[in-house]
Amino acid sequence: MPLENQNRNFINMYTDPIADFLTRIRNASRANHKVVEIPASNLKKEITKILFDQGYILSYKFETETPQGSIKIALKYDKETKEPVIRDIQRISKPGLRKYSGSTTLPRILNGLGCAIVSTSKGVMTGKQAKQLNVGGEVICYVY
Repeated sequence: MPLENQNRNFINMYTDPIADFLTRIRNASRANHKVVEIPASNLKKEITKILFDQGYILSYKFETETPQGSIKIALKYDKETKEPVIRDIQRISKPGLRKYSGSTTLPRILNGLGCAIVSTSKGVMTGKQAKQLNVGGEVICYVY
């Protein structure tokens, strides 16, 4: 691969920190890691809290040793089959193509078994919560 293409790929990796966050979780769960460490931001912290509240991760810890800080996430696995609880986590709204949804058109993931994470004017929340509060917003990701 020419050097120009390598630099372009390297730059694109950091233009979407939320996609990087989701990819780190996806890769760590597929590799059966117990803990994954991710650079922190306020949006990533809110998504982490939602993943914990919905039962997709075991626990989390916000570290503030560096100026940016980091998030340590303990991944959750099924006790019997040792399969990761997070089957898939997909980025929906991307920097190049934002996806917005009104309160009436918020998606249901796997017929209600999954979770859509939505950034609304009232904060980051699940699709179900947004529907109850009658607010729409940017659909960040799907988790199931």
